[in-house]
Amino acid sequence: MAGLYIHIPFCKQACHYCNFHFSTSLKNRKDIVQTMIKEIEIKSVGYEDLIETIYFGGGTPSLLMISEIDSLIKSVINNFTISSQIEITLEANPDDLNAKKLKELSKSLINRLSIGIQSFNDQDLKLMNRSHNSFDSINCIDKSLKYFDNISIDLIYGMPNSDLISWEKNLNIALKWDLNHISAYALTVEPKTALEKFIKKEIVVPLHDEIVFEQFNLIHDKLTDLNYVNYELSSFAKKGYFSKNNSAYWLGKKYIGIGPSSHSFDGSSRSWNVSNNTLYVSDIKNNKMYHQKEKLSNIDQYNEYIMTGLRTVWGISLTNLAEKFGENTKNHFINKSKKFFESKLLIIENDLIKTSKKGKFLSDGIASELFLINR
Repeated sequence: MAGLYIHIPFCKQACHYCNFHFSTSLKNRKDIVQTMIKEIEIKSVGYEDLIETIYFGGGTPSLLMISEIDSLIKSVINNFTISSQIEITLEANPDDLNAKKLKELSKSLINRLSIGIQSFNDQDLKLMNRSHNSFDSINCIDKSLKYFDNISIDLIYGMPNSDLISWEKNLNIALKWDLNHISAYALTVEPKTALEKFIKKEIVVPLHDEIVFEQFNLIHDKLTDLNYVNYELSSFAKKGYFSKNNSAYWLGKKYIGIGPSSHSFDGSSRSWNVSNNTLYVSDIKNNKMYHQKEKLSNIDQYNEYIMTGLRTVWGISLTNLAEKFGENTKNHFINKSKKFFESKLLIIENDLIKTSKKGKFLSDGIASELFLINR
């Protein structure tokens, strides 16, 4: 079982918090799409794993024409073995999803939408430099539900100048539709972004960690009370609506990356394409499978398993630890974990080690203290 990720490297404008690869010029869009189709053909040769999820990410995939989306999906279907229950997700911005576009998408093979709402607060959206406003968001969700059942929205908490009251107001708006999936991310200050510059110049003051933690607890409690499962730190879903793409990544399944800057994972190695549209086209024209590749050591794979496992409801299996990495590594993990059990940040359920509610928000920090170090 494997997933396929297609990176669409185009945006209307640069969001202030984003450091993903994109271009605001769409002049070479057709060339990029045709190059992606060729890359799909190249990477399919000899590939035998069943593809169970296709994910259009970006960038802003909803900027593509329906015919371009269809041609990419058709290429995957024609070149790979596809699950009969395949999930095909399109990330979209609210201002792109008008009634005409939604109707066209509903006739395509797209069966899941991931809508980048981020906030229902116009001040937040302005600070993020998003291309839509709160009215666009509300209108978009109303219209999308006429055509799609499997819808996720993205929200960002920990915004500068926010508090528990403003965040709860945001959440209450989001919850009125009873959507099947909500992703909520803490605002992260990425290097070389406009947000980082604003903070360095003291134009923007980052929110205190304690308030960010309170905001996470609020969404966690509200959504779990409404029968959402917090199956991964940032992901909440109703039963039967866990994202197959998200789940595959966090469970360490294989995936193929298509497009500029996209990453692939074959179970033991990670490879990636160049983060430059022109150079990407050149690489694929020369039948180059990837720009760079790294073989993951046993230590790398152990660290990855710890990091991803602690973020999810599936946790870390002590049996798997011993089978994959040996008894010594399992014992290292158990010894290093003791203080987190004592502070009730970790819990054990039969064979599985998981984060408690208190530890969930701190899972990345806990994982880093359980890592093995390459020497």
